[in-house]
Amino acid sequence: MFTGIVEELGEVEAITPDGADGAAVRLAVRGPLVTSDARHGDSIAVNGVCLTVTDSTGGTFTADVMKETLDRSSLGALRPGSPVNLERAAKVSDRLGGHIVQGHVDGTGWILRRVPGSRWETVRIALPDDLARYVVEKGSITVDGVSLTVVSVEPGSLTIGLIPTTLDLTTLGRKAVGDPVNLEVDIVAKYVERLVGFTGAAADPRPADPREGQGA
Repeated sequence: MFTGIVEELGEVEAITPDGADGAAVRLAVRGPLVTSDARHGDSIAVNGVCLTVTDSTGGTFTADVMKETLDRSSLGALRPGSPVNLERAAKVSDRLGGHIVQGHVDGTGWILRRVPGSRWETVRIALPDDLARYVVEKGSITVDGVSLTVVSVEPGSLTIGLIPTTLDLTTLGRKAVGDPVNLEVDIVAKYVERLVGFTGAAADPRPADPREGQGA
């Protein structure tokens, strides 16, 4: 589990095809802070995607990225030199500075518009139709691994506000109009939807007996 509070702005060092069919890649990322205590098997979120550390040495860690992850997130667009948001998995004793983030990307959007302000910037992001029902004004959303508050929701898009710290210390300060971003909606919204779906269930939870209704 993560909190969506980016610890470090890392950099992709190498992307190596892994496997005979090239369906997966091995990602090498430079991140001295997040690797300071990283061990094999630890979890590190890269642009909001939970990856498992396969090796860590000299301030760089490697992780295997499967085709499913490449297809469903923006990691497939990374290149050597790309900046990435990095966060280690949260400890039970840590403060929950953002919100509960799983590191499981629900979909991708892209930057539609950026409007600079005096001390912050307003950014509009395209929102896939199948995720729109989970996003509400003043609710939480994770964008490229950054926990953010939704300013407003419009048909097909959402708006967020970025403070100077977020602009300076994460990839969101460098994203241009048209660039893809990873989106993870609030897990609580998905659980609520699941629970509400059972509201109309039969009062008797016992499975039907196939012998009922049969003649003697």
